[in-house]
Amino acid sequence: MFRGRYEHTIDVKGRVSFPVRFRQLLQERYDGRLIIAKFDECLVAYPFPEWLIFEEKAKGLSQVSEDVTAFLRYFYSSAMECPLDKLGRILIPPPLREFAGLGRDVVFAGMINRVEIWSKERFVQADEQYRQNFAEIRRTLAGLGL
Repeated sequence: MFRGRYEHTIDVKGRVSFPVRFRQLLQERYDGRLIIAKFDECLVAYPFPEWLIFEEKAKGLSQVSEDVTAFLRYFYSSAMECPLDKLGRILIPPPLREFAGLGRDVVFAGMINRVEIWSKERFVQADEQYRQNFAEIRRTLAGLGL
């Protein structure tokens, strides 16, 4: 499981070191491949086998639904395979970097079966917002049985 958050620096070519703990899990439990797509105000990186599970669920949705079509256009059309190089870095393509506002400082956030990649500035803002709304979030989660 991907858990924790790690700060890294992205270089001028768009390469960033994938956190060591996440990299170990990616190599030990999965096949080492990542699919990265835009999501909310950040990027989301799925190990390839987890991506396939998600994809199978998406294929089961109504292909004529406007919401499904919009989601597929937004999410799936942005998805790109971003392999790790020999140094454990990933190259994040310019359109994805631009969408997520990735500059020099990035935050990797473990999300159980995937990893979010945030600009540090956006992550700090979102984290503060979640902190302020945490009581409401707790009630929602309690209602879901967590």
